[in-house]
Amino acid sequence: MYDRVLVPTDGSDAAMAAATNALDVAKRYGATVHVLYVVDVRMSPISTGMDREEVLDLLELSDRHPTASVRARAEAAGVPVVEAVRLGVPHETIRAYVAENDVDLVVMGTHGRTGLAHALLGSVTERVLRSVDVPVLTVRSGAGPPPESDTDE
Repeated sequence: MYDRVLVPTDGSDAAMAAATNALDVAKRYGATVHVLYVVDVRMSPISTGMDREEVLDLLELSDRHPTASVRARAEAAGVPVVEAVRLGVPHETIRAYVAENDVDLVVMGTHGRTGLAHALLGSVTERVLRSVDVPVLTVRSGAGPPPESDTDE
């Protein structure tokens, strides 16, 4: 049913909860997990004159690679993993990654913002949900993996 499961990450608790669910789904279906970190160009050092390659090189040299924790969890679970770091507007970059990599399922965390905070900040998850043509599983921070299926596979 699923061959490629995308979990965009920003390192938050909600993203880690999504990763837990993505790894569980991938393990159940023998899928590969794609973990994607998007450097938001609207808030990146590009405004200081750094170009795209300099930003990506800086991330590579960092001792805190933004996809490393999900990669380590996937490897420990025996789930194939592909890491990617992209520069762009998060929801647009996620949408493009889904199309370019023939992703079957996107698993994303939600931060549970409501009211004014949601209106002012917007929601990457909501924008992805509205703009991709594949299922999107949303996971709240602290949520565990989906319950075991009662059906035989």
